[in-house]
Amino acid sequence: MADGIGTGGFGEEGGRLSYGGYLQLDVLLSQQQPQSGAHDELLFISIHQIYELWFKLLLHELTTVRDLLLDSGGDPDAMWRARHLLRRVAQIEQVLIAQLPVLETMTPQDFLDFRSLLAPASGFQSVQFRELEFLSGLKDPAFANRLRAATDAERARLARRLEEPTLWDGYLAALAARGLPTDDERLQTSLVAIARDRASYGDLWDVAEGLLSHDELSAQWRALHATVVERQIGYKQGTGGSTGVTYLRGRRDFRFYPPLWELRTTL
Repeated sequence: MADGIGTGGFGEEGGRLSYGGYLQLDVLLSQQQPQSGAHDELLFISIHQIYELWFKLLLHELTTVRDLLLDSGGDPDAMWRARHLLRRVAQIEQVLIAQLPVLETMTPQDFLDFRSLLAPASGFQSVQFRELEFLSGLKDPAFANRLRAATDAERARLARRLEEPTLWDGYLAALAARGLPTDDERLQTSLVAIARDRASYGDLWDVAEGLLSHDELSAQWRALHATVVERQIGYKQGTGGSTGVTYLRGRRDFRFYPPLWELRTTL
């Protein structure tokens, strides 16, 4: 939060940029447009818009992590920054999880007051959420075809995410830069070597743990989200035509980085 205290060249003395102007609050606060007179619709809109802002930041940070790993060449500064940003990602994802109980303060009856007006809009159509999954390694070209309401620009973004390297590709590049094999037959051997020699590979271990935290927190969010939806609508069909909770529960146990989970068994 800006401090508002003027010292030296700071403060309001002759300033040309205000807090509201910098954050474009007039634009931001005009974007909540309820379609009904239901009291809780503003809550529903605000929570989902806030999610999209967090998704935007996560894409910004995780894309940077991926690029740092791809181009690190073993550079300590690049690896430090990747670890730092992964810690930030974990904190953001904990906020995403913490927001869901706020949504749960809306009763099923209150949601039904405006739910019918949402169709065919659905969280299933979140392009940024799909970008996050694709960047994290969970690529599914079929999703791009199912997003019928997506704009040409959004389709182009999804197509780019499908084609570009993932976070896991970045991590494998960082391993290769340190002379560690990354082929399927020897990858677990490399991961075990990293785990057992953190004096030599501490940065690679920390990045792996950061990726695993991203994977774990994403799974926690998906699981809690499915439970929240069940509490709100039971097993009704989703407003976008999906099977609702059945679909969400089917995605709870996906993992972005199976080799990092398998490492726990191997050690």
